[in-house]
Amino acid sequence: MERITLAHGSGGKKTYELIKGLFFRELGNEVLERTEDSAVVAVESGEIAFTTDSFVIKPVFFPGGDIGKLAICGTVNDLAVQGAEARYISCGFIIEEGFSLEELERIVVSMASAANEAGVKIVAGDTKVVGRGEADGLFINTSGIGVFTSESRPSAGKIRAGHKVIVTGTLGDHGLAVLSKRKGLEFDTPLESDCAPLNGMLGALVRDVPGVDFMRDPTRGGLATTLNEAVRGTALGITLEEASIPVSDAVRGGCELLGLDPLYMANEGKAVMMVDPAAGKEVLAALRSCEYGREAAVIGEVTGENPGKVCVRTKYGVARIIDMLTGEQLPRIC
Repeated sequence: MERITLAHGSGGKKTYELIKGLFFRELGNEVLERTEDSAVVAVESGEIAFTTDSFVIKPVFFPGGDIGKLAICGTVNDLAVQGAEARYISCGFIIEEGFSLEELERIVVSMASAANEAGVKIVAGDTKVVGRGEADGLFINTSGIGVFTSESRPSAGKIRAGHKVIVTGTLGDHGLAVLSKRKGLEFDTPLESDCAPLNGMLGALVRDVPGVDFMRDPTRGGLATTLNEAVRGTALGITLEEASIPVSDAVRGGCELLGLDPLYMANEGKAVMMVDPAAGKEVLAALRSCEYGREAAVIGEVTGENPGKVCVRTKYGVARIIDMLTGEQLPRIC
């Protein structure tokens, strides 16, 4: 009998197979099957964006953040890349008996701070306590509601050949920061998660700069998996320029030491977008004027070649195909 493995939670091929082969088969509908970061649903006054997420990261405190900050930022960012303005969040806490009340208070204070920065309200919640050994300290589930304040709606259906691929900053910071804390690793250059709310930056971008046609936050499975999902099953391909992909020296060195690829490492404060080539310079200027987009870069282009595939052209001019994440690179990352 086949059983669930950690690879099913990696955000890669196994996750994709589980979602398509089971959840979509039994629960699928026209909204769910769009596979967007947030569902866009009709209400009496128009449309809203609705998203949900669960956070099981280990450890719950890591350089640059904690599970509470992560829960708020992750939910806000899922709405932001849909072009929606985050308004309301619910939070459900599953707490293991014996968890430190002092640490729980630190996490809740952190959530409040992140929500304040993002300009969202936590309006509903739930608390459950389970016995020792029945959870792993603390799990948090969130749901978020956002509204549309602009006519611009980024969508995978808008991707076209010629679009420039842009990332808002360095890749892999979150994944390697969590791994270093979990394994007690120390590097010459301190590592910190990029966990941050992107709604202010992305909201202004979508509102003020025409031509931002697709956005995602490359969390589990990293940039490589996110881009593969965007063109999978289409007549489009993506070619990236390795030399243009921003990766910090600390992350690059750590990944080389551990045999990991930054393109598959999780990010919690970055977005990847595909924009009309005529808008590329304006998009970069707008992003670089913001705190969370100062290292934004054009890293590639959507093409009509290699349909359904993502390729990276190395600094030696050799192209290699990068597939969705296979297996589990780092479980319990968010």
